[in-house]
Amino acid sequence: MVTFCKRLAESAWFQKFVTGVILFAGVLVGMETYPHVHERYLGPMHLLDQLVLAVFTLEIVIKVIAEGSRPWRFFKDPWNCFDFIVVAASFVPFGGGQAIVVLRLVRLLRVLRLVRALPKLQLLVSALLKSIPSMGYVSVLLFLLFYVYGVAAVFLFGKNDPIHFGTLQLSLLSLFRTVTLEDWTDLMYIQMKGCAGYGYEGNEALCTHSEAHPILGSLFFVSFVLIGTMIILNLFIGVIMNGMNEAQSEAEQERKDAARKALAGAAPSLAEELAALNDQVTALQKALQEAQRRARTMASREEEVSNAAE
Repeated sequence: MVTFCKRLAESAWFQKFVTGVILFAGVLVGMETYPHVHERYLGPMHLLDQLVLAVFTLEIVIKVIAEGSRPWRFFKDPWNCFDFIVVAASFVPFGGGQAIVVLRLVRLLRVLRLVRALPKLQLLVSALLKSIPSMGYVSVLLFLLFYVYGVAAVFLFGKNDPIHFGTLQLSLLSLFRTVTLEDWTDLMYIQMKGCAGYGYEGNEALCTHSEAHPILGSLFFVSFVLIGTMIILNLFIGVIMNGMNEAQSEAEQERKDAARKALAGAAPSLAEELAALNDQVTALQKALQEAQRRARTMASREEEVSNAAE
């Protein structure tokens, strides 16, 4: 039973079948977003959902049985833990008015199992996870840039542009808009021309202290875009690419280790075959020596009989 489950779990057709079920589950949960379709085919869709859940449950049972006498090794793989949590959550009896929403979100998480089914996606996710520590330091650097420019913007442009830089939190939000290059030139022109000259049409009551900063405003926003968008944000790309290289190197090393273990596992069987062949050769040599001894014995007897006859 263990051998059968192990072969089944490692077979290519079984993995492709599970991948197809994951795709089908994604389509099924997407159909639930159309109320008229969901209400019309409520019964069949519920039956199909139960079949999908049964397939996922059977997959986990097969993989656990495949571990033999040590089923806990199934949970050593983080992806297996994720699959188990998604499936187990489908059996939890949620109560209250939000039960349907929770169940739909749980079914939606099944689509994420596609990451496990496709090795290339799994490599990308591994690269992102490896990049998190380095991305944290880049995020700290970006936050410091935001904070310095945000406080400076409140001091410089708070009176002129209270809508975007009246408080620190508004200033940080406006700088986020700037770093994403979403109409950042409008913010710059408000500071360059003053709120009375640009950008406050319909909000004239808020423009109480119009101050134009043609040089300071342009230098402030151009420098922030250069540093924040073109330098620091590109560091995130560099960190992710470095994580991708590390993930590829580790994947290649794992393949080499698996091949080495396979050869190491094959080595004892090869040694046993050589030992069996050696035993057979030794037995043949002994049989040949015995035959030669008998032949010599018979030859000596014939010689004695011949001498006696003479």
